[in-house]
Amino acid sequence: MALTRNPILPGFNPDPSILRVDDDYYIATSTFEWYPGVQIHHSKDLANWDLIVRPLSRKSQLDMRGDPDSCGVWAPCLTHDGDKFWLVYTDVKRKDGSFKDAHNYIVHAPAITGPWSDPIYANSSGFDPSLFHDDDGRKWFVNMLWDHRRRPLLFAGIVLQEFDPKAEKLVGPKKNVYQGTDLELVEGPHLYKRNGWYYLLTAEGGTAYEHACTLARSRDIWGPFETHPQKHILTAKDAPFAALQRSGHGDIVETPDGKVYLVHLTGRPTGQNRRCVLGRETAIQEAYWGDDDWLYVKNGPVPSLFVSLPGTRDDTAYWAEQKYSFENGLHKDFQWLRTPETDRIFSCEEGKLSLIGREAIGSWFEQALVARRQVHFSYDAETVVDFSPSDERQFAGLTAYYCRFNFYYLTVTAHSDGQRELLIMSSEVSWPDGGLEAPGSEAVQIPNEGKVKLALAVRGPSLQFSYGLDGGEMTKIGPVFDASILSDECGGHQAHGSFTGAFVGLACSDLNGTALRATFDYFTYRPAHDPTDRYDP
Repeated sequence: MALTRNPILPGFNPDPSILRVDDDYYIATSTFEWYPGVQIHHSKDLANWDLIVRPLSRKSQLDMRGDPDSCGVWAPCLTHDGDKFWLVYTDVKRKDGSFKDAHNYIVHAPAITGPWSDPIYANSSGFDPSLFHDDDGRKWFVNMLWDHRRRPLLFAGIVLQEFDPKAEKLVGPKKNVYQGTDLELVEGPHLYKRNGWYYLLTAEGGTAYEHACTLARSRDIWGPFETHPQKHILTAKDAPFAALQRSGHGDIVETPDGKVYLVHLTGRPTGQNRRCVLGRETAIQEAYWGDDDWLYVKNGPVPSLFVSLPGTRDDTAYWAEQKYSFENGLHKDFQWLRTPETDRIFSCEEGKLSLIGREAIGSWFEQALVARRQVHFSYDAETVVDFSPSDERQFAGLTAYYCRFNFYYLTVTAHSDGQRELLIMSSEVSWPDGGLEAPGSEAVQIPNEGKVKLALAVRGPSLQFSYGLDGGEMTKIGPVFDASILSDECGGHQAHGSFTGAFVGLACSDLNGTALRATFDYFTYRPAHDPTDRYDP
């Protein structure tokens, strides 16, 4: 056993659902509007994790065009019934206001890498579904209930109904089995069975700084469920100076030798404004069953930055420079936004990435933006682009991106007279409205022919762009921007409505509708050690 620093999945990896099959551990996390849907990581020792599959990868399973920011795939649950893997998930089409259009689906596969089935529609009465396989062979579908009539809080409790895998539908009665505690906003349910008890683990308090894991139990699956004597087995809501904040939405796993662990989402705020640029991450805590048959988090309920795990983490790859070429297609680190029709937004040809200019950056329908997660508080990124715009409605380049409301974008574009230029687009001046009342800096004229190197450097809360021509010296462009607005707390809906994390990548738009292409030679992501970062080991 060795001490490992949390989080175990750094960067945007929220709502973890953990599963052990024999000696293999798997964690599924939410991906929201990023495609393909759901990330599944694999580990042998709970310390070292590798992304092995994104199972929702075709149009018949998932099409998120039109899904607003922080909608799309919410809170997957990954389980195994002894025969096959099951994954349930929500595709949220609207989340703001009184109504939530949240459609719940079930897919299954004989192996973790697939093939994953087409989805079985379950219901649309709420979100955060899970599937519980009882020891008598029956399967139970659990999700929170949304009631638009309840004011001001619209969370109505946790609903249980049986799922018939042969009929591929929910059957029989349904019942609201648990309404949560006075912390409210009960969601994220997972069911377990142990020593004749049914345990219901839920998330409460919203996804910001009041977040918590709440446990309840009953002798009957239909309830009534009794709340844990501590109420919340994990939370940082009463510990504002703890390193791991916003902690909740958890799941439980047991090792072959009987040790128990709780995985949960968390955030690591920085600065006086407490902004979580890396979004909601996955952490792990050691837990144990007490003599009273209740689960307790070791040294809890406040989450620990360090935890004892079976394995010792190797951080070599985490701190290594990643230079991506495109000879073998798009690397697994990259995702794009919403659309399953990738041939309309990018292709990999002759070792390069070709982005097809579509809608503007921030579109909820079809934009050519390919990016990877920011998983360090400080890093450098660069690329070389070949792009020949004819006017100001065509632009392509390098972007640090959170959502349509929050991004920085160094573009190769052109003046209305056809003269090529560099221009920074920034939503900083109009945050949180997401407008572009003014460019982020004055345009810089560049030759109409030739490739351009684009780069950015993030050092904690600061972001600086630079560029180079024809292999020449790099030159800074624009002011030093506030990198901290690329965070949940500044995502246009504040902390309770923005759920993803910062990305960095490549984009191309053609507002003329002529699908002008931009070609990128490579993309480099280089972690940087920041001596002011308290999380930097």
